[in-house]
Amino acid sequence: MGKQTTNGDQPSIVVWDNLEEWVRRKVQGFIQSLLEEEVTELLGREKSERRQAVDSLPVYRNGHGKARRVTLGCGTITVHRPRVRGLEQRFESRVLPMFARRSPEVNKLIPQLYLHGLALGDFDLALRGLLGEAAPVSASTVARLKDGWQAEREEWKKRPLDGMEVLFMWADGVYVKAGLEKDKAVLLVMVGGLTDGRKVILAVEPGYRESTESWSGVLRDLRERGMNCPRLVVGDGNLGIWGALSNVYPDAAEQRCWNHKIVNVLDKLPKKVQPQAKRRLQDIAYAESRPEAEEKRDLFLAWCRKEGQRAAGDTLVRDWERMVSFYQFPKEHWKHLRTTNVVESPFAALRLRTDAAKRYRKVENATAVIWKMLMLAERRFQRLNAPEKLIQAYLGFGLEEAHEGTETKRDDVLAIA
Repeated sequence: MGKQTTNGDQPSIVVWDNLEEWVRRKVQGFIQSLLEEEVTELLGREKSERRQAVDSLPVYRNGHGKARRVTLGCGTITVHRPRVRGLEQRFESRVLPMFARRSPEVNKLIPQLYLHGLALGDFDLALRGLLGEAAPVSASTVARLKDGWQAEREEWKKRPLDGMEVLFMWADGVYVKAGLEKDKAVLLVMVGGLTDGRKVILAVEPGYRESTESWSGVLRDLRERGMNCPRLVVGDGNLGIWGALSNVYPDAAEQRCWNHKIVNVLDKLPKKVQPQAKRRLQDIAYAESRPEAEEKRDLFLAWCRKEGQRAAGDTLVRDWERMVSFYQFPKEHWKHLRTTNVVESPFAALRLRTDAAKRYRKVENATAVIWKMLMLAERRFQRLNAPEKLIQAYLGFGLEEAHEGTETKRDDVLAIA
């Protein structure tokens, strides 16, 4: 890169090696000029309450305050805030608010880096490399953020839910190690699918096991804050969630996760036949209709009988009605309803964070970190398909017809197995 002349001044050499520093200097000069222009605007315009104060009092510039370091996405710059004397009220800059040391984007960056695996002790070195040696960021900064997350979560837990129209709900638990606890703590997580197409986090609550009592407590709290009964709840094979639903939302339809079911069935089979069995099971899960799914199920049961693997067939048909509930909803929504992936996908990144931290001293700390991560992940959740059919499903239009005539008696299934 060659020479660049700026405003008739002496030419400055801009090369790749010092490009970052050159950009920072340019941004620093631009921000400083904005601060100066802001004061000029204050003293010269005839609108606003400040102008009235100027008319009645001798108002004038009063130099600059001490140098202040401000960290932006492009690095750390140094600016001087202009001072104004004679105003009835303190001058508040719109460009650089009082006591601000980091831009909003940098404030978002810090929790994301932590939540995605950067340990507390590494922050000082890593962020000074990214944002400059003068960056006002340290491990204590992150520690204060974590305290703030706990306070944010407490407020979030109190928010009313009566304004939501929850059509679908996914429930799952994630286990984390809490340093001083003898057992792993489970976090009970619920995600709601709304009639406007959004997916939102509804609950993140700690417990010591996925029991009916624990899940019931979470569901009761949602109900007390005004949440309606969802049309369908998707969960794994844990009996706790289903018992809790019968206690709190007995009218909700229930759908077991096909991913969990496939894993459970494969565990009953020798490794040499698992690839073939997995393909057959996926064909069942992704059948175009419930009758087709049951036809392929029967073929799988016959294959199990031929291979002498009756236990795998028994595992497949166990709780069968909960495996095919999604067929009573519009076809466009099936891909969201077959599994608990809505909850499990964010946990892949979450486990990176828990692996990096190894152990938490308190369950509350783990809960706050995981809650904050899920809040960040929520922004990227895929919306529900076919928004025009969400309200219809919420109101129950056409749902019965979707599975009419497809009921299979449990005795018939067991006879085939």
